Amino acid sequence: MILVEEALRHILEKISPLGIERVPILQALGRVLAEDILALRNIPPWDNSAMDGYAVRAEDVLSASKEKPVILRVLGDLPAGRVFRGRVGAGEAVRIMTGAPLPQGFDTVVPVEDTEKDGERVKILASPGKGKNIRLSGEDVKSGERVLEEGTLLRPAHIGMLASLQRSMVSVYQQPRVAVLSTGDELLEIDEPWEDGKIVNSNSYSLAALVAESGGIPIQLGIAKDRREELAAKVRQGLAADLLLTSGGVSVGDYDLVKEMLSEMGRMNFWKVAMRPGQPLAFGMIAEKPLFGLPGNPVSSMISFEQFVRPSLLKMGGHKNLFRPTLQAILKEDIAKKAGLVHFIRCRLVWEKGEVHATTTGEQGSAILSSMVKAQGLIVLPREQTLAPAGEKVKVILLDPSLFHLASPLS
Repeated sequence: MILVEEALRHILEKISPLGIERVPILQALGRVLAEDILALRNIPPWDNSAMDGYAVRAEDVLSASKEKPVILRVLGDLPAGRVFRGRVGAGEAVRIMTGAPLPQGFDTVVPVEDTEKDGERVKILASPGKGKNIRLSGEDVKSGERVLEEGTLLRPAHIGMLASLQRSMVSVYQQPRVAVLSTGDELLEIDEPWEDGKIVNSNSYSLAALVAESGGIPIQLGIAKDRREELAAKVRQGLAADLLLTSGGVSVGDYDLVKEMLSEMGRMNFWKVAMRPGQPLAFGMIAEKPLFGLPGNPVSSMISFEQFVRPSLLKMGGHKNLFRPTLQAILKEDIAKKAGLVHFIRCRLVWEKGEVHATTTGEQGSAILSSMVKAQGLIVLPREQTLAPAGEKVKVILLDPSLFHLASPLS
């Protein structure tokens, strides 16, 4: 049996980022950038008006007030998207719209609310000060600047920036394709008629959802019954993917054929990890593809995925940050356990009086899927600890992204 930290280190040493592909920028959302992005021009490319008003020379309107307005001759209107080509001089102005390029010779924009139209002239009722209400060329991005770095996780703002830079295509790391296979004669597919003694194959769906949440592309292989030929065929089918994920059949039961089959087909590195839930866990390489054999119990399967498969998929997809955020929480109840295994306890979190408090979701059996539905985090109790009393601070892995603020509270 291998320790949790040793298992994770061994796994990640075997995992490498996948290749690179070019995709349209909307398809790059949530992907990892595989190139540096440089600006070919300033953004904005020219000085432009930050609001509707009048472009003027600041020296012409220094004394302007409501009591003594300055009157300027209006040379014309300048909407956004147009360029003023005329010559400008003292005592003149151009009516300008938000985003329009500032005509050469002007250095200030007077907001329209500080003006009063007077035929072909305009009364300036206040002086905003030189350079006011102008967005300067390059104040957002300068030509030649490295705007985005390789390894950036692309969010909506990054997509907008790529569009501003006229980058319709971008290089990103490939998404890992993950074959998901459930094993066991006791399993029913989701649409099959109910039978006594059977259970619905929920693992395929929870694991496929976890794969997608981790940036991968799930490929569901369905169920392999406890027959050698069928299991081997499904495993070979799964090798077309980048990573193979099985659930069930890796413990010590008489019908747990997965363990035997995987040993015959590849190089398995370990079978058990010193953790609960999720102790039966296989990892190895088959045809140079990583394979994880997860436990069949739904909670064990999901927690094993969180600890080992999720960081592996993120690394394959080029991510730099492989792990969920953690925080320190105060227990609101005693938790007892035996020494020897790291325990991952499902919990709820609440912010009280400036501190995060944790309560368990109740019964912690590895078949109680509802406990994962309720869980916002996983309390991590070390191997040798036997009692975590109420009031003690414990490490919690944050599962619910909506509670990320608890990991680094602002108040």
